[in-house]
Amino acid sequence: MKSGKDIHILIVDDVSENIQVAMNILREESYMFSFASDGQEALELIKCNSFDLILLDIMMPKVNGYDVCRQIKEMENVKDIPVIFLTAKADVDSISQGFLAGGVDYIVKPFHANELLVRVKTHVELALSRKALKEHSDEVQTKARLQAERLTKEIEENQCEMIYILMEVMESTSDETGQHIKRVADTSKLLAQYVDYLSDEEVNAIFLASPMHDIGKIAIPKHILHKPGRLTDDEMTLMKTHAEKGYDLLKNSKRRLTTAAAIIAREHHEKWDGSGYPRGLKGEEIHIFGRIVALADVFDALTHKRQYKNAWSVEDAVEYIKQNSGIHFDPFLVEVLVEHLPEFLEIMKQ
Repeated sequence: MKSGKDIHILIVDDVSENIQVAMNILREESYMFSFASDGQEALELIKCNSFDLILLDIMMPKVNGYDVCRQIKEMENVKDIPVIFLTAKADVDSISQGFLAGGVDYIVKPFHANELLVRVKTHVELALSRKALKEHSDEVQTKARLQAERLTKEIEENQCEMIYILMEVMESTSDETGQHIKRVADTSKLLAQYVDYLSDEEVNAIFLASPMHDIGKIAIPKHILHKPGRLTDDEMTLMKTHAEKGYDLLKNSKRRLTTAAAIIAREHHEKWDGSGYPRGLKGEEIHIFGRIVALADVFDALTHKRQYKNAWSVEDAVEYIKQNSGIHFDPFLVEVLVEHLPEFLEIMKQ
């Protein structure tokens, strides 16, 4: 905390003798002083200097003491400086106006030297204590915030680690390669970046959670997953259960990334016209996370070889997606893919 010689006091009075009297009394505490002879001059000094306390007369030219005090209390960086009115106005109404204007104390002239010393010292110490408490509170809050951010980061890193482990499990049970999963994640992130209402945090969540889109396939028999030919109707019905199974696997988590992964796992096979599965959601009933991953997944699947099909050309894949805009896919997302196709093709090359 500051000592007396570090305390800076502004004395405002249009009578120079009054300023001198106050300074002579307060020199006992080794305070530093500045002074102003009218309200306007005082306000200019307050804007450009750092004061610990202001002694303020009321009856002054240009701007009276009440208005000076009110303006001080409207200035964000100086509003906490204590103002003591030091004036000859002793009526109750004047005293009341002084406190309403924001003064912390009101001393009537003539005053005893000890009275001025004690009141100034008290308010200086109170102001310094409040400042110290605020700084301590800010420090505690900053430490708490940093600790919370660190814990949040650790939690998300743990979630990411779990996602990558499950990704590896999924790769071992599916015909989908790790490269497919990574491309879908990158494509989903790029699509999400063009959706204006998604925050950076949500874009990142889609990127990190999209690799889990087919996690439910770990519950599908291997002879169906790896069947080289066309699936029978019964096999296809069983295959379609992977969306709900993936959701069931993840739905009980309250963590941000796992919650996003649960949404994606359940909704990435829904279609814009309502003909998808598992719930037949339509249009914007489908979560934006699901709509994004649906398009990213199909685009990558079409343009890469699988056990049951050869890779399509980019032209044929894009034409198929355009034909299914508003049927299978969100029309806005299709527009994004077509308009920024070179950026998406870069992901394919990588």
